[in-house]
Amino acid sequence: MSRGGGGGARHLYVHLPFCAHRCGYCDFVTVVGRRGQHAAYVDALLAELELERDLLDEPLDTVYLGGGTPSFTAQTDLIRLLRALPKAAEVTVEANPETVTPAMAPALRDAGVTRISLGAQTFAPNLLSVLERRTGPDRVRAAVRTLRDEGFANLSLDLVFGIPGQTPADLASDLAAAVALEPEHLSCYELEAKPGTRFTVAHGAELARQAEAIESYYEQVVVELESCGYRWYETANFCRSATGSGLDLRSAHNLAYWEGRDCVGLGIGAVSTVGLVRWRNEPSLPRYLAVAAGASPAREHERLTSLTRARERLMLGLRLDVPVSLRELDRAIDSAGLERVRELGLVELEGGMLTLARRGRFIANAVSAELVCEEDPGPCADRAAMAIAHEL
Repeated sequence: MSRGGGGGARHLYVHLPFCAHRCGYCDFVTVVGRRGQHAAYVDALLAELELERDLLDEPLDTVYLGGGTPSFTAQTDLIRLLRALPKAAEVTVEANPETVTPAMAPALRDAGVTRISLGAQTFAPNLLSVLERRTGPDRVRAAVRTLRDEGFANLSLDLVFGIPGQTPADLASDLAAAVALEPEHLSCYELEAKPGTRFTVAHGAELARQAEAIESYYEQVVVELESCGYRWYETANFCRSATGSGLDLRSAHNLAYWEGRDCVGLGIGAVSTVGLVRWRNEPSLPRYLAVAAGASPAREHERLTSLTRARERLMLGLRLDVPVSLRELDRAIDSAGLERVRELGLVELEGGMLTLARRGRFIANAVSAELVCEEDPGPCADRAAMAIAHEL
C-alpha cells in the first residue's frame, strides 16, 4: 500500500520492549528478560530505520525511546542505538529508577539524550508492592541525584493514582515527594487495568472502590501541582513554568501527537502515521528480528480520511491548555454539540479558537465526545449527551 504524504515527519518513536518483570497491570508490548536478544533487536531497529529514512525530515524535532523499559536494554546496545539514530532537538529515554546507575547516566548524556522520563509511580513502599514495582522511594531519589550530577536539566516523573489501597493522604504524600525532587515535568495517570488480567482478579473489589474516587483524586493532583507552580498543560501532564527563560518544558514529542503531527514508529507494536496512512508493526519479537536479515516488517495498515484526521486533531488538541484553531477543523465539529457545551460553560470559543474551560478540562473525554461530529451523528450525539450529563 502506498503510504502517501511523502517525507517530512520530524518525530520518531522507538519501542524497546524489554523489561526485568512484567507488572500485572501493564498492557504495553513488553518482553521479559531476553538479554541474549537485545543486540539482535537493535540490529532490526536500525534496519527498519533505513527502510523509513525517506519519511523523515532530518534533523528531527524529537526522538522518544519508550517501552518496556528502554534503560533495561543492555547498555552497549542502547548506546549503539542512540548514536545511530537521527539527531534531534529533544531526545527522551524512559527509565526505571533502579536501572539508572553512575555508569549509565554519563553514557546516555554523551549519546545525545536530553531528557529522561523516570517511572516513579508512587513513593509508598506498600503501594509499589501492589504495583509489583521492583524499586523503592530511595531508588527514585538516588536516580534523580545521579542524573542531576551528570547535568540532565530536563527530568520527568511518572505518578499513578487510584492504586488499590491508596488514600487521599497517600496521594498527597506522593505529590509532595515528587515536587521535592523539583522535576521539570510530571505525568500523573489514573491506574488502568484491563478486565481479566491477574491484577484485576487480585484487586477487583478495591479497583471498583478506587474508581468511585478517581475524580476527586484527579482534582487533588491538579490543585496541588498548580499550587506548586506547575502548569497543567495537558490532561495528565504538568510542567514547570519557565517564565522569562524562553524554555518550553512541555514534552515536545507528546505535543506532536496531541497536535496531530506525522510520526514514524520503529519496533514491535510501534505505530506510525504519515499523511493519510497509519500502520502498526505486529507485536511479534521473532518476526521482527528477521528484519535485520532483510525481511519486511509485519504490519497492519489503515487508510485514513481527512475527516478522521480532523476529528483526531480536534479531540487530541482539546487535551491541551491552548486553543485549537477551527479554521481547518470546522467540519469535524458537531455544531449542536458545540452549542450544548457552550451553554454548560464547558468550552470557550472566540475568533475561531476553541478551548476547554477549566470545568470542562476535568471531564475532557466526555466534552470531546459531545463536540466531535461523526459521519452518522444521530445515536452518537445522544450517547455523548448522556456521558456529559453523567460526568456533571
